[in-house]
Amino acid sequence: MIYYVYILQSAFDGSFYIGFTHDLQGRLFEHNHGSTRYTSHKRPWKLVYKEKYVSKTAAIKREKFLKKQKNHDFYNRLIDSQ
Repeated sequence: MIYYVYILQSAFDGSFYIGFTHDLQGRLFEHNHGSTRYTSHKRPWKLVYKEKYVSKTAAIKREKFLKKQKNHDFYNRLIDSQ
């Protein structure tokens, strides 16, 4: 199974959300239709970055690393490098 680590950006306020999933399109749909409590008040969300992993463990590790950065400049550089 393929896993994705992704970064979404809110069109509402420009904030970022980082997550992982095995169904990227389904997860984006959930974020944009209020199915997730944390992201429902900052809709709409745009997918701005993604990475593929064959291991769930590796995807979770990367997601945790990215969440620890808490730095918009870091995220913007990552997005621009894609």
